[in-house]
Amino acid sequence: TDLRPLDILSEVVPAGRLAHGMRVFQVQGVRGFQLAASRPHALGFPASRLFIHCDHFPEEFSIIVTLRVLSIPSKRNEYVFTLMAEESPSVLVGLRYAPNKLHFLFWSQERTGGWQTRVTFPNVSLSDNQWHTLILAVSGQSFSLTVDCSVPKDVMVETPFPASLSVKRASFYLGNRRRRKGVFTGLLRQLVLLPGADATPQMCTAMNFKVAALSVPTVLQDHPTKPASNEVLKYPYETDTKVTLGSRPPCTKQEKAQFWFNASQRGLYLCNGSTWISMLEVKQRLDYVEEYQNLVTNSETMGVEVFAIPKVGLFAATANRYTPPGSAIYKWTDGKFVPYQNIPTYQAQSWKYFTIGKKIFLAVANFEQNDRGQEFSVIYKWSRRKEKFITYQRITTHSARDWEAFVIEGEAFLAVVNHREGNNHNIDSVIYRWNPRTGLFETNQTIPTSGAYDWEFFTIGPYSFLAVANTFNGTSTKIYSHIYIWLSGSFQLFQSILTFGAADWEVFRIRDRVFLAVANSHSYDSRMPAPSNFYAINSSIYELNITAQMFVKFQDLLTYSALDWEFFSVGDDSFLVVANSFDGFTFSVNSIIYRWQGYEGFVAVHHLPTVGCRDWEAFHTAEGSYLLYSSAKEPLSKVLKLKTT
Repeated sequence: TDLRPLDILSEVVPAGRLAHGMRVFQVQGVRGFQLAASRPHALGFPASRLFIHCDHFPEEFSIIVTLRVLSIPSKRNEYVFTLMAEESPSVLVGLRYAPNKLHFLFWSQERTGGWQTRVTFPNVSLSDNQWHTLILAVSGQSFSLTVDCSVPKDVMVETPFPASLSVKRASFYLGNRRRRKGVFTGLLRQLVLLPGADATPQMCTAMNFKVAALSVPTVLQDHPTKPASNEVLKYPYETDTKVTLGSRPPCTKQEKAQFWFNASQRGLYLCNGSTWISMLEVKQRLDYVEEYQNLVTNSETMGVEVFAIPKVGLFAATANRYTPPGSAIYKWTDGKFVPYQNIPTYQAQSWKYFTIGKKIFLAVANFEQNDRGQEFSVIYKWSRRKEKFITYQRITTHSARDWEAFVIEGEAFLAVVNHREGNNHNIDSVIYRWNPRTGLFETNQTIPTSGAYDWEFFTIGPYSFLAVANTFNGTSTKIYSHIYIWLSGSFQLFQSILTFGAADWEVFRIRDRVFLAVANSHSYDSRMPAPSNFYAINSSIYELNITAQMFVKFQDLLTYSALDWEFFSVGDDSFLVVANSFDGFTFSVNSIIYRWQGYEGFVAVHHLPTVGCRDWEAFHTAEGSYLLYSSAKEPLSKVLKLKTT
């Protein structure tokens, strides 16, 4: 017996030529033939094209079918294929599908007086708009059906499959029994006859059992020969295009070539097999801000970090003041942040999320000592197995306020801001370099700082910069903060800017212009008379002057003990939001959103009631754009939604 696979489907499309009305569709990234529009006779061919050396159907064999079935009426039957003699309307061999049933038909003249035998496999549900691979193994009275390589369904019948079934002057018909009635309306990808063997062990080795392949026509293969740039596809195909509404759906190979319409952002996106590509997007404008979620935190929150872990989700880490219970990580679930993981921290000030290659890290800046009197800040690593952050490296710090992670010339760095050691605010902050051999951060450079609060790394062209926000030198907040430039393997002083209790730097770009905003928190000098208000002072925005090769003041904005700036965009508009924390009398102070208005600079457009506002984070989901602010005076942070027009 010739044991080579006999590809019935390929015989219908010799050299890729489709019969009239036959179409190629791609659904869920997989291609198949649609046959319903073709004339039955056009989908037939003589059995002698397959059975070259023998004119009898094999006694033992497997039939392998990959198909996608549409929902059909309860009393309707559809034929996957038939083998019929020219002079007879009877089916010699055939496979027929009815709702929740599969029938295998064969003709056994000597046993049944010329009647057809039907072997029925009940409870076979294929009408779920998914691809399925069926393996029917036949041997004598034994019939076995395997669906998607699951547990076989075995049926024993009284009438065995004939040992000598003549195929002289017989023809195969694809998706019909030579009539319009009972035509297969779904998609067919694979139809193979394997003589003399049970194909199940051979087929059930692939990972994707639903589209396991033994022999697939060239027209339907997933990666046909790539055409030259000036040619059309050798085998054009249609796709079962649908548009999904609502929140962002998954984009995998199964959704390839599907569309998603984001109603909230009025954007149309196309799935390329891994990501959603914008096809048409209406530019939005910020209309107003509404309260979206009250996020109850473990205690007052000094800082917040929003980050996304690929294929896992969106998270927010809050740096909480007290231990226990420490700080918390929240996961964005069903449109809200919900508690995900608690981590012991010691008056945590901030978190920093970063990656090195495929490794994912989260570093916390601890301000106080732990229970053993040790003062560490800790780097945590994401465990893909546990889906949690676990302790990775402890680093000795001194009242740490902030971490900054960055890459220069392919090397990873991590810089910590040391605020004070005891009562001494004039101490070194440290830059660590990642050692790929040991898998640890090691000291690379120390930089003198004064009661520092924040590092900000940024690049301009080929140059790398690091700005420090110096807050207090022991006698005054009116001190210089510094910008350093990376030269010859270390950071060197580039520019000094007079600041007043600087708590944050924020770098941002508007078109080809580079800006640097400082949040000034308070004006105090033990050697000078007290001002009328320590906290109502200007925070400043500086712009890079390329000619002068320095940042020059662009605009002053009146702020109230400003602790943070956050830059974000909506459509073509650019915004800055400031964290106003205290006006000298109360912590219930409006934080302000400023909009970029070109020649006018930044203009206040929204006043947001906040309580001891410490940090702002802007983030986006499929449902829209949001701002999250942390409160350093109450265990409640808020998520605000940006409403657009």
